[in-house]
Amino acid sequence: MSGQQATRVNLVTLGCARNEVDSSEIAGRLQVGGYQLVADPAAADVVVVNTCAFVASAKKDSIDTVLAAADTGAKVVAVGCLAERYGSELAAALPEADAVLGFDAYPDLAVLLGEVVDGHKPVAHTPVDRRLLLPISPVARPDAAVAVSLPGHAPASGPTQLRTLLHSGPVAPLKIASGCDRRCTFCAIPSFRGAFVSRSIAEIVAEANWLAGEGVREIVLVSENSTSYGKDLAGERHLEDLLSRLAAVPGIIRVRLSYLQPAETRPWLIAAIADIPGVADYYDMSFQHASEPVLRRMRRFGSRPTFLALIEQIRAAAPEAGIRSNVIVGFPGETEQDLAELEAFLIGARMDAVGVFGYSDEDGTAAADLPGKLDDDVIAERVERVTSLVEELTAQRAEDRIGTEMLVLVDTTESDDLVAPGVEPAGPLFGRGPHQAPDVDGNVAIIDLQLVGRPRPGDLVRCMVTGSDGIDLTARALDIVQPAGGSRVGDLRGTAVLT
Repeated sequence: MSGQQATRVNLVTLGCARNEVDSSEIAGRLQVGGYQLVADPAAADVVVVNTCAFVASAKKDSIDTVLAAADTGAKVVAVGCLAERYGSELAAALPEADAVLGFDAYPDLAVLLGEVVDGHKPVAHTPVDRRLLLPISPVARPDAAVAVSLPGHAPASGPTQLRTLLHSGPVAPLKIASGCDRRCTFCAIPSFRGAFVSRSIAEIVAEANWLAGEGVREIVLVSENSTSYGKDLAGERHLEDLLSRLAAVPGIIRVRLSYLQPAETRPWLIAAIADIPGVADYYDMSFQHASEPVLRRMRRFGSRPTFLALIEQIRAAAPEAGIRSNVIVGFPGETEQDLAELEAFLIGARMDAVGVFGYSDEDGTAAADLPGKLDDDVIAERVERVTSLVEELTAQRAEDRIGTEMLVLVDTTESDDLVAPGVEPAGPLFGRGPHQAPDVDGNVAIIDLQLVGRPRPGDLVRCMVTGSDGIDLTARALDIVQPAGGSRVGDLRGTAVLT
């Protein structure tokens, strides 16, 4: 693309933090390929939509986003889970998309986008059950075909790994594995994300070091199932080793583990999370339900007593630990007794945040063929009933934290705008305690700053919790424990070239 204006690409990310990492990797490849990343779709020549296919509403959002992008007049390329899952079928149903590309196209995306810009339409992805394939893209594996040197990085020699951060701020996700070997009857993810594959500890730590250099202070470890990390590597307790290594990375002050399976959460992991300095006492626990009959139809383990015993172990190790989960109501065959069992579990568990989802059939899942389907209005009523209970319980849990001290990582000012080092931010500050993951678990508003200098995004501040509103907290700042150090600011930051 030398000698002419670089093609401008806007990248839209839908869905979970795993998709956010995928978009970060896509952005890195495109920048190295000579494309200019822009934040405004209206200013783009090509809009790449990283789609989600988790549930029906996510699919609709993905399709609506593709259609909205097409209305800008830009070329539109659909990638991500919806594109991988439906491929050519999606392309036929959505002619507004100039290309529908699966995970395997990511290494060649710069070339394929060039074809789209030139008016060609690449052959749409053909879906395949990825559980039959190994290794699985798009785990950030070293790519021997890419060898670049950018300002601030040593010249690349041999295999390299690319990533560009798309947002400023002191927190970023870091993928530790991809795929899932579980066979939950309600979930289609393994069919298009594939079998479980761990990244190496050395590779993950190298990326964490780069993130720290970019001003990231908290890393959120993501995968489809983090408790399975290392099961495909030689040796044992790799997750404990990984947490220790990441917590020791200079500049990283908090490591947060997400996507844990209750049946795979062992006592040694609970002890590691509690004992390793810098690892958040936080459990993103996939309970899904608490009635044994429902769990068995889901092909999952556990029960109300075993789940409550696990929570008791967690709080014995770390009394203030944050625990969040998602639950599905209205699963085929769910009775009033099953629902009452779930409600009894939620009351006993007193978690900090709970997402409540109504069951819906997913293409290609075993649950779609189960008998005992409930009417939509019954499912909706149960969602409303459990959501109301959850809101009451989580608000009580937040209220219990009033009067306690916690370390709050400052994220943003009131306007969500990060400010450059040395510039005084205006308005209240918002951050998160150890029990709060980004975007899903509420936040802490620091409203009393009399005892300290003005904290800035990236600072770790010791606070006294003074109030609550739902799952959100208000707090008084006591002192800045660890100030941010030279965080870079901007809509788009540098590209990682890790050798």
